[in-house]
Amino acid sequence: MKLIYLTTLLITLAGCSVNNQVETIQPEQSVVKYQKQSLENNDPRFSNLYPGEKSYPITCEKDCYPESPLVVCKSPAENCSYTGKQFRPKLATDFKVRWLGHASFYIESNDGSSFLFDPVSEQFDWPVNWAFRLSAGFNRQPGAWPTQQQVENVDAVMYSHIHYDHFNKDDIALIGNKPEYLVPLGFAEHFQQDGYKVNEMTWYAAKTIGETTVHFVPAHHFSSRIWLPYLYEDNNKSLWGGWVIEHQGKRLFFAGDTGYSKHFTDIAKTYGEMDVCLLPIASYHHNEHGKWYRYVHTTPEDALVAAKDLNCKVMIPWGYGNASWKMGDHSSHSALLRLLHMHKTVNPDLPLYILNEGDEIHL
Repeated sequence: MKLIYLTTLLITLAGCSVNNQVETIQPEQSVVKYQKQSLENNDPRFSNLYPGEKSYPITCEKDCYPESPLVVCKSPAENCSYTGKQFRPKLATDFKVRWLGHASFYIESNDGSSFLFDPVSEQFDWPVNWAFRLSAGFNRQPGAWPTQQQVENVDAVMYSHIHYDHFNKDDIALIGNKPEYLVPLGFAEHFQQDGYKVNEMTWYAAKTIGETTVHFVPAHHFSSRIWLPYLYEDNNKSLWGGWVIEHQGKRLFFAGDTGYSKHFTDIAKTYGEMDVCLLPIASYHHNEHGKWYRYVHTTPEDALVAAKDLNCKVMIPWGYGNASWKMGDHSSHSALLRLLHMHKTVNPDLPLYILNEGDEIHL
């Protein structure tokens, strides 16, 4: 009797699943690059536009983390709040920007459209969350997730790449299949079949959501879904990138994870200056792995140089914070302290708007 009931239940559940709607969007002339060796092996893997050795315009060498009176911490660079007086830039973009923690943002435009960038509400996917807890000794504090009503009414969800700190499969089920999902090429296979509307996009592809146009743009990074890169069969089989959203002639740029390269200049040449730039400043380390980390992640000074390349009118940093995985020199706010220190040298005329998790600004 139990076997009959279980079989019936499984058939019923299988019958309730609905195939996803997957669309591939690409410009007439693709700029996506593949690794030459992978093409020779008939196993295509994506490549960065500008691979190879990098030189960086400026690097902080010493005394990179002076205490700031604007950052109040319970212990050195830990459990902090930014308390400085904020000067609201007069941009008239009509974007509302709320930082949810790490790389996650909730964006609203004045036509009522709303968007999520890289929404990760709590931890990594299992079992990586378990492995991180054992190796790092802590769990990330949950981010400042939007309200249930906001989640239910979101119009589009954009993911930059498939790494665990930017994409958690549990959050897809939490958000549901009502919004459009805009993702890099090769990403759709990571969605369960449940009626999701998935748009796979190549670099410089675009899709219109309401009155907003969303562009997928290059980044300098990589993709994989295990702990160690370059050792897994799906490494670089899905693309990575950032996003530009345009609304009423105003542009907001979300970089995703990226190292510094010429792609920032390319983006500015393609779309013009950026009104708002959401740029990463963490995930680098001063240790034996520092060179590799910097190759695929911007230091605070790299982000400030990128903001110059993009002609950003205001920069909002992310990656640090009390709801972070402490990827910037292994503390919650060291990356922010370094940013505030290097801002005076690298790009002092650039307006910074510093958020604590859950803060919102109407630009």
